[in-house]
Amino acid sequence: MATKVTRIKAKDDGPKTTREDDEIVTRKVSVKAKGSKSKKEKAAESAKVKATKKADKAAAKKEKKVGYVRGSFQEIRQVRWPNRKETWKMTLSVIIYVVILATAIMLLDALLQFIFNKLLGGN
Repeated sequence: MATKVTRIKAKDDGPKTTREDDEIVTRKVSVKAKGSKSKKEKAAESAKVKATKKADKAAAKKEKKVGYVRGSFQEIRQVRWPNRKETWKMTLSVIIYVVILATAIMLLDALLQFIFNKLLGGN
């Protein structure tokens, strides 16, 4: 059976005033419930919780890094690396593609230069 503990604040209905040399003094009354914690105890408890959370985060971060490295090595082991013949075939196909694309760009540039020279009346 859970017990609900509440903090009780007792306040006067109106301010109590006393006159001393024409000064008004106001008093506030507050009562703390039994079993409630002081501010120092709450601060200490909060600090412990924060330290625990920080340590847990650091451990999780370290585990995450280690898991990432292990996973990376597992992925590298699964890679099917090409042999020398396949590597040369792929390299030559890339070189041929670059030459064809460069030729097409140069031809397009020359064509556009010719058109603009005719339109603008240049040489």
